[in-house]
Amino acid sequence: MRVARALSAALLTLGLAAAPAAPAAADASPSPSPGDASAPAQAGTSFRTATEIEQGQRATASGSTGDYLYWSFPADTGQRPTVEATVKLPETHAPQTWQIDVYDGLRRRQACQYGAQTRTAAAGTSSVELACVLRTVRAWSEPWANDPLPGTYYVRLTATGVTTADLGLPVGSEVRVGSRDIGGSAAVDGSLAEPLVPGVASKPEEEQKDAAVLAGLEPEDGWASGWWSDRWVWTAIGGILAALAGAGGYALTRGTGRPSRVPPGA
Repeated sequence: MRVARALSAALLTLGLAAAPAAPAAADASPSPSPGDASAPAQAGTSFRTATEIEQGQRATASGSTGDYLYWSFPADTGQRPTVEATVKLPETHAPQTWQIDVYDGLRRRQACQYGAQTRTAAAGTSSVELACVLRTVRAWSEPWANDPLPGTYYVRLTATGVTTADLGLPVGSEVRVGSRDIGGSAAVDGSLAEPLVPGVASKPEEEQKDAAVLAGLEPEDGWASGWWSDRWVWTAIGGILAALAGAGGYALTRGTGRPSRVPPGA
């Protein structure tokens, strides 16, 4: 019985230690206040001129109906990025359809897992809100697959099907990028040699430190190496629990030895 009680206490302690933290309230990270002086106030007009923003930043830009507005942000292994956009429309306009698209470092369009990626604003509507939650970024993928991989991601905001009368009307836009850390449940074996960042392969490896990289932003803690995830922790805990269960089962089933009423050699 003492062995059973000790085994139960050990299992309970390990279970409490391994219990996951409470899930985040939302996929997106908190954004700074609108008055943040470091927040970008313009957008690029192509992939090469995309304005870089950090995750958690709120970027704004002014433009015209019919323009293509571009931003870029870094996303690393295990993150599930969320892109949100708000477009402030002029007082008078015809129905307009706005769309937000996200591309990876290879400029492959990434499908939204969920969210209102495209919305139509009725005539006279003051604003329209869009959202795109991407799939979880993987450390490695088959060359033929279209899985999200670590590196630079591009956001493109534009209006489609605009009437000729509305072309060129001034609009204001606001973009927010955040992500949720999914962890080991999305871990895969293997990793990329380098994240998909523009310019990272522009020079030989020995000259990379001095190479001009077109995208200067990276995650706060640097790019993940791809080999570590909390899956290792759960594997270790599973091994310990299995060992304890085996030892406890053996102790409970081995018995007390030879009964006193049975003579030796019987």
